[in-house]
Amino acid sequence: MRSRDDDPGSARIPATLTKHHRERPPLAVVSLAATATAFFALPLVGLLWRAPLATLWSELTAPPILAALRLSLVCSVAATGLAVAFGLPLAWIQARTTFPGQGLLRAATTLPIVLPPVVAGVALLVVFGRRGMLGAWLDAWFGIRLPFTVAGATLAETFVAMPFFVLTMEGAFRSADRRLEEVARTLGASRWTVFRRVTLPLVRPSLQAGAILAWARALGEFGATITFAGNVEGRTQTLPLAVYLALETRPESAFVLSLVLLAVSLAVLVGLRRRWLGGLT
Repeated sequence: MRSRDDDPGSARIPATLTKHHRERPPLAVVSLAATATAFFALPLVGLLWRAPLATLWSELTAPPILAALRLSLVCSVAATGLAVAFGLPLAWIQARTTFPGQGLLRAATTLPIVLPPVVAGVALLVVFGRRGMLGAWLDAWFGIRLPFTVAGATLAETFVAMPFFVLTMEGAFRSADRRLEEVARTLGASRWTVFRRVTLPLVRPSLQAGAILAWARALGEFGATITFAGNVEGRTQTLPLAVYLALETRPESAFVLSLVLLAVSLAVLVGLRRRWLGGLT
């Protein structure tokens, strides 16, 4: 019997190299990384330092703040529901079908991610404004006016949040094991049954992550909302808009509201970290 040493194609690797070994990083790299970390961390520390913790509860329970918080939750949840209802079929089509102009469609549906939010609000006004392409017809036929309303704020948040859900679900549909769907089809299941009983369970973690990501983006939306829906207290003033207004009149309230948004964003990122970085830990 030939030993491993007699095999010319094999090579013995020193035991010291097979152990999990992490090289000590150069001092220059550590210094630059520490500077980058401080760049992100210091604004958050400064926010905590300036926040009036002694009056935190009274600031949070002020009627204008509660109204803004309530409206933010209503609009962001409604925007997430719209993103899931319309974004799920869109993501499936982009992932599972091929057609002319598919690349252009994908670019158009992800454009709000890179588009300046104010530009997004102007674009919504051009289409859904009272004299817009569709807004004029909605007003004349159904008496529906979207600008400067709660529905308008929801529409603006949906516009900027839906691409995050679509991108997440498109990747999930592409990576799902299609052999399971084909087996179900060979057993006589209809396409709807396969989608409901096989595909959706496969992509459920991504669906949850995409919905939470879209909700967090909708909750923090500012530019498109203030451009399309305005900043009317008690009507269209969401939490980010309240922060903007309070910064000019009551900075302490702005610091407290910023802490609330910071806590929500941090909770979302921590919750999704395992989903995004699970393979790296």
